[in-house]
Amino acid sequence: MALTRKMLKAMDLDDDKISQIIDAHQSTIDSIAEERDKLKADVEKYKGDAEKLATVEKDLEKAQAKLEEADKTAEKYKSLQNEFAEYKADVDAKATKSAKEKAYKELLKQAGVQDKRMDAIIKVSDLSKVELDKDGKVKDSKDLVDSIKSEWAEFIVAEHTKGAQTPKPPANNGGTKMSKEEIFKIKDTAERQQAMLDNKELFLSD
Repeated sequence: MALTRKMLKAMDLDDDKISQIIDAHQSTIDSIAEERDKLKADVEKYKGDAEKLATVEKDLEKAQAKLEEADKTAEKYKSLQNEFAEYKADVDAKATKSAKEKAYKELLKQAGVQDKRMDAIIKVSDLSKVELDKDGKVKDSKDLVDSIKSEWAEFIVAEHTKGAQTPKPPANNGGTKMSKEEIFKIKDTAERQQAMLDNKELFLSD
């Protein structure tokens, strides 16, 4: 049975196994290259003997056919190897994104952000500059927590005041959906952030 990308995607492969598969394919390609070189040598030999051997023409045709098939197989495995590289990069990117979201959510919790606001905040936050250490923790987490407390103050639970703060709704004409331009024109930081959350679908495609 031919090994296909679809078959491998159905498997739960870790990075080591993906590398093993790629190495195995590389070994196969090298073996095909060696066989191809041997066949090329046979072709040259048959050409030299063509005048002497009556049957060499048939052997030459067979060798040429095998050589062409070897070239096709080598190209096929090269294409498959490129697909593996793309697939691995995609898996790594998704895993990194998931790890960053999980770690950033922990920082939001440390900062005291309300649980019901965390997912929405993560969706409108730029996590591309967030760096994780070898343990999967956010680097410079203290500075980020301080930044979160300042940027998302309206969504942080007040533990020693009258009770949890209720974010002020944005001035969006009685609940009417707003455009990005209208949101960015809001001068009050808390109102602008609330408007971003209430209209988060505008920012998810960016």
